Amino acid sequence: MPFAYYNRLSRAGKATYRHSDAVEVIALPPGHGFDAVATALAAALVAEDQRAVTRVCAELARGICDTLRTPVVRVRVLAKRPSDEWEELHGLYQPEDGGTPAQITVWMRTAKRQQVVAFRTFLRTLLHELCHHLDYEYLKLAESFHTEGFYKRESSLFRQLVPDR
Repeated sequence: MPFAYYNRLSRAGKATYRHSDAVEVIALPPGHGFDAVATALAAALVAEDQRAVTRVCAELARGICDTLRTPVVRVRVLAKRPSDEWEELHGLYQPEDGGTPAQITVWMRTAKRQQVVAFRTFLRTLLHELCHHLDYEYLKLAESFHTEGFYKRESSLFRQLVPDR
Protein backbone atom coordinates (compact mmCIF):
# COMPACT_ATOMS: atom_id res chain seq x y z
CA MET A 1 0.00 0.00 0.00
CA PRO A 2 1.59 3.30 -1.08
CA PHE A 3 2.19 6.08 1.41
CA ALA A 4 -0.14 9.09 1.22
CA TYR A 5 2.21 11.28 -0.84
CA TYR A 6 2.03 8.77 -3.71
CA ASN A 7 -1.14 10.43 -5.04
CA ARG A 8 0.67 13.76 -5.45
CA LEU A 9 3.42 12.27 -7.65
CA SER A 10 3.63 12.65 -11.42
CA ARG A 11 3.11 9.60 -13.62
CA ALA A 12 6.89 9.13 -13.83
CA GLY A 13 7.20 9.59 -10.07
CA LYS A 14 4.56 6.94 -9.47
CA ALA A 15 6.41 4.52 -11.73
CA THR A 16 9.65 5.16 -9.83
CA TYR A 17 7.80 4.73 -6.53
CA ARG A 18 6.36 1.37 -7.63
CA HIS A 19 9.78 0.19 -8.82
CA SER A 20 11.32 1.20 -5.49
CA ASP A 21 8.54 -0.47 -3.57
CA ALA A 22 9.02 -3.74 -5.45
CA VAL A 23 12.71 -4.14 -4.51
CA GLU A 24 12.90 -5.44 -0.95
CA VAL A 25 16.47 -6.75 -0.62
CA ILE A 26 19.97 -5.62 -1.41
CA ALA A 27 21.91 -8.85 -1.22
CA LEU A 28 25.55 -8.86 -0.25
CA PRO A 29 27.62 -11.90 -1.24
CA PRO A 30 28.08 -14.70 1.31
CA GLY A 31 31.15 -14.17 3.45
CA HIS A 32 31.17 -10.42 2.73
CA GLY A 33 32.91 -9.65 6.02
CA PHE A 34 31.00 -6.43 6.67
CA ASP A 35 29.68 -7.86 9.93
CA ALA A 36 33.23 -7.45 11.28
CA VAL A 37 33.21 -3.81 10.18
CA ALA A 38 29.88 -3.34 11.98
CA THR A 39 31.45 -4.81 15.11
CA ALA A 40 34.30 -2.30 14.79
CA LEU A 41 31.71 0.47 14.48
CA ALA A 42 30.05 -0.64 17.71
CA ALA A 43 33.41 -0.52 19.49
CA ALA A 44 34.23 2.93 18.11
CA LEU A 45 30.87 4.27 19.29
CA VAL A 46 31.37 2.81 22.77
CA ALA A 47 34.80 4.47 22.87
CA GLU A 48 33.16 7.75 21.74
CA ASP A 49 35.94 8.07 19.15
CA GLN A 50 34.58 10.28 16.37
CA ARG A 51 37.61 9.75 14.12
CA ALA A 52 37.33 5.98 14.41
CA VAL A 53 33.58 6.12 13.82
CA THR A 54 34.18 8.22 10.69
CA ARG A 55 36.87 5.84 9.42
CA VAL A 56 34.76 2.72 10.01
CA CYS A 57 31.63 4.28 8.46
CA ALA A 58 33.62 5.26 5.37
CA GLU A 59 35.11 1.76 5.18
CA LEU A 60 31.66 0.18 5.41
CA ALA A 61 30.11 2.47 2.79
CA ARG A 62 33.09 2.06 0.46
CA GLY A 63 33.05 -1.71 0.86
CA ILE A 64 29.35 -2.03 0.11
CA CYS A 65 29.61 0.32 -2.86
CA ASP A 66 32.62 -1.56 -4.22
CA THR A 67 30.84 -4.89 -3.76
CA LEU A 68 27.78 -3.61 -5.62
CA ARG A 69 29.98 -1.89 -8.24
CA THR A 70 28.56 1.56 -7.61
CA PRO A 71 30.32 4.89 -7.22
CA VAL A 72 31.61 5.41 -3.71
CA VAL A 73 29.85 7.89 -1.44
CA ARG A 74 31.74 10.13 0.97
CA VAL A 75 30.82 9.85 4.64
CA ARG A 76 31.04 12.56 7.26
CA VAL A 77 30.39 11.93 10.94
CA LEU A 78 29.67 15.07 12.91
CA ALA A 79 29.28 15.43 16.65
CA LYS A 80 25.87 16.69 17.79
CA ARG A 81 22.69 16.26 15.78
CA PRO A 82 21.09 19.48 14.55
CA SER A 83 17.61 20.04 15.90
CA ASP A 84 14.78 22.47 16.23
CA GLU A 85 11.83 22.60 18.63
CA TRP A 86 10.22 19.45 17.20
CA GLU A 87 12.87 17.08 15.89
CA GLU A 88 16.49 16.07 15.46
CA LEU A 89 18.13 15.34 12.13
CA HIS A 90 19.69 11.86 12.26
CA GLY A 91 21.27 11.65 8.81
CA LEU A 92 21.46 13.40 5.47
CA TYR A 93 22.16 12.16 1.95
CA GLN A 94 23.29 14.62 -0.70
CA PRO A 95 23.44 13.08 -4.20
CA GLU A 96 26.23 13.82 -6.64
CA ASP A 97 25.75 17.29 -8.03
CA GLY A 98 27.71 18.79 -10.89
CA GLY A 99 30.92 16.96 -10.13
CA THR A 100 30.56 17.19 -6.36
CA PRO A 101 30.59 13.58 -5.12
CA ALA A 102 27.60 12.16 -3.25
CA GLN A 103 27.86 12.51 0.51
CA ILE A 104 26.30 11.02 3.61
CA THR A 105 26.34 12.96 6.87
CA VAL A 106 25.45 11.29 10.17
CA TRP A 107 25.68 12.59 13.71
CA MET A 108 26.96 10.50 16.60
CA ARG A 109 25.45 12.41 19.54
CA THR A 110 21.87 13.27 20.38
CA ALA A 111 20.93 16.93 20.35
CA LYS A 112 19.41 17.30 23.81
CA ARG A 113 21.52 15.06 26.02
CA GLN A 114 24.56 14.87 23.74
CA GLN A 115 24.75 11.12 24.36
CA VAL A 116 26.41 8.86 21.83
CA VAL A 117 23.71 7.32 19.66
CA ALA A 118 23.09 3.61 20.30
CA PHE A 119 24.90 1.33 17.87
CA ARG A 120 21.82 -0.20 16.22
CA THR A 121 20.20 3.22 15.74
CA PHE A 122 23.41 4.72 14.38
CA LEU A 123 24.02 1.85 11.96
CA ARG A 124 20.41 1.94 10.74
CA THR A 125 20.77 5.68 10.10
CA LEU A 126 23.97 5.14 8.13
CA LEU A 127 22.35 2.34 6.12
CA HIS A 128 19.24 4.45 5.53
CA GLU A 129 21.34 7.18 3.95
CA LEU A 130 23.38 4.60 2.03
CA CYS A 131 20.12 3.17 0.64
CA HIS A 132 19.35 6.60 -0.83
CA HIS A 133 22.70 6.43 -2.60
CA LEU A 134 22.04 2.88 -3.78
CA ASP A 135 18.61 3.89 -5.08
CA TYR A 136 20.32 6.28 -7.49
CA GLU A 137 23.53 4.40 -8.25
CA TYR A 138 22.63 0.70 -7.93
CA LEU A 139 18.91 0.57 -8.74
CA LYS A 140 19.20 3.54 -11.14
CA LEU A 141 16.01 5.15 -9.80
CA ALA A 142 15.23 8.71 -10.85
CA GLU A 143 14.21 9.55 -7.26
CA SER A 144 14.78 7.95 -3.88
CA PHE A 145 11.41 7.67 -2.18
CA HIS A 146 10.66 6.38 1.30
CA THR A 147 8.62 3.37 0.20
CA GLU A 148 7.96 0.16 2.08
CA GLY A 149 10.50 -1.44 -0.24
CA PHE A 150 13.07 1.21 0.72
CA TYR A 151 12.67 0.40 4.42
CA LYS A 152 12.86 -3.33 3.66
CA ARG A 153 16.12 -2.78 1.74
CA GLU A 154 17.53 -0.89 4.71
CA SER A 155 16.50 -3.74 7.03
CA SER A 156 17.93 -6.35 4.67
CA LEU A 157 21.33 -4.68 4.82
CA PHE A 158 21.11 -4.36 8.60
CA ARG A 159 20.28 -8.06 9.03
CA GLN A 160 23.24 -9.01 6.86
CA LEU A 161 25.58 -6.90 9.00
CA VAL A 162 24.04 -7.68 12.38
CA PRO A 163 22.53 -11.14 12.13
CA ASP A 164 20.22 -12.30 14.91
CA ARG A 165 22.25 -14.09 17.54
